[in-house]
Formats: sequence, C-alpha cells, structure tokens
Amino acid sequence: MPWQELRIHADSTHAEALSDALFDLGALSVSIEDATAGTEQEKPIFGEPGMPLEQLWEQSVVVALLEEDSDAALMVVAAAGTAGIALPRHSVSRVEEQDWVRLTQSQFEPIQVSDRLWITPTWHEATPNAINIALDPGLAFGTGSHPTTWLCLQWLDHQVRQGESVLDYGCGSGILAIAAKLLGAGETHGVDIDEQAMTASRQNAEQNHVDADFFLPDAAPDRTYDLVVANILTNPLKMLMPLLASRCRSGGRLVLSGILAEQADEIISLYAPAFELAVSAEREGWVRIAGTRS
Repeated sequence: MPWQELRIHADSTHAEALSDALFDLGALSVSIEDATAGTEQEKPIFGEPGMPLEQLWEQSVVVALLEEDSDAALMVVAAAGTAGIALPRHSVSRVEEQDWVRLTQSQFEPIQVSDRLWITPTWHEATPNAINIALDPGLAFGTGSHPTTWLCLQWLDHQVRQGESVLDYGCGSGILAIAAKLLGAGETHGVDIDEQAMTASRQNAEQNHVDADFFLPDAAPDRTYDLVVANILTNPLKMLMPLLASRCRSGGRLVLSGILAEQADEIISLYAPAFELAVSAEREGWVRIAGTRS
C-alpha cells in the first residue's frame, strides 16, 4: 500500500505546533528537519543532557507520513489553524510501498573498530576470528557509529586488562560496558539517567551473553573502579567531575569523550585536581581524553 509524504515549511516558532497538530489529525509519523540540509547553510544542532532545547532550525520542514486516502490539503489547513499561522508552503508526494525492515537493515553494516573488534547487527554474519558486539539500532544512543563511541571502543580494545572492574557512566545502549566484558574485564557496571537506556543495555548484554549490571544513578553501587569511562557531552562531564572522581580508585584510569576538540583544555583543567589527563585521540572534531586518578 502506498502512502503520502507531506512536507510543510515552517519557522522554528511554529514547527513543533504543526507537528503536534498533524499527529492529532492522524499522521502516521512526523519529523522535523533542517530546511537547508545538504547546503552550505546547513546548521547542526547538538542537544546536551540537562540543557533546554529552546529552538529548532530557524527554517524547518515538518515531514509527515499520511495514509493513501488522507486529505493532505485539508490537514495542512487544519494544522495551520491549530498553530495559529497562515497557510504555509507545502508539497505532497507519493511514497511507494517498500520492505521497510530490509531497507532499514541495509543502512546498518558491521563497523570495524580494530583488527579484532567489530560491532555487528544481528542480521549480519559475525566476522570470523574476531570479537563481535551484537548490537542493533534501538531506543538508546550508542551503536558504535558515532566518533565518540568509536574512540572509546578503540581505547578499551587496547587498554582493558584482564579482570579489571569497569564503570560505564552514561551507558546509553550499554555498548562500552559490553565491549569491556568481551575484552576481559571483571565486574562491570553501567549507569544512565534514562529508563530506556536501562532496558536497552540489559537486553544488549543478554544478547551478547555477558554479565554486566546496569543502574539508575540513585541505585548505583557506592564503590570505586579500576577503569571509569564516560562518553557523554561536555556540559554533563563538567557537572559529573566530583562524582567520577569518587568512583575511580587511586591509580585507576579515566576515559572521557563526547568532547569537541576546542573544549578539551577546559575539561582537562577542570579535572586536574583529581586526574592527570591528556587528549589521546581525535576523530572528526571530537576528542578522547584519558589518564589516571591522582
């Protein structure tokens, strides 16, 4: 069965209102995109945990998937009325039926982290003679494709020592905790503020046949670890310095990522009272900072 794709041009003030209205009017799905995507004016927006998302792109496109028999023109009029704006510029196109599962899976190929470490979606054959992290795209951040996750995985691949205790703070999908276990770590814990991350991490650990425990912050054990890894973003890492210092044993190691290259000196300086840190790698403008607990 074919569908219709409705695209409505909107400014940042009204894009969310239009999106909500289209959902209420029966749209199957709605997303908001950058109207200048693919041009020199494209503007990436990075939201950080704990930071308010007060604006979208200045010029956005609200994209809605509609049933074949939906009256797209009438829905635009109704959505505009709900949002309190004049009839916006819009277009409608036909979307042919596709095997969406196969199409989605084709976009996620195995990712090579090192000679021996791969991230492999479950619908692919495992790479022979390698450590394969079986991981599918899901609800929580962290499939291994983002530069910061890749940087942390590379560090773990070269640095995890047999039997070390590991804390993955801000674990997302649990990929770093799972990798650590597969690479020989001992007791391994993951912590995240998101209930969905807990669900994803536990499912992924079970899928990879590893014994790792995952906690919301208030339920996390009050103890120290040989190795602490936090792949989050700069602002949360600033706030988390005292906590991460309290979780890393004296002489233990800390690995941080989610940091843009121009933010590295600030993070190193902030952590200096408790850690001896330095930038150990960079990828696509993101850095990995690693070092030891004083």
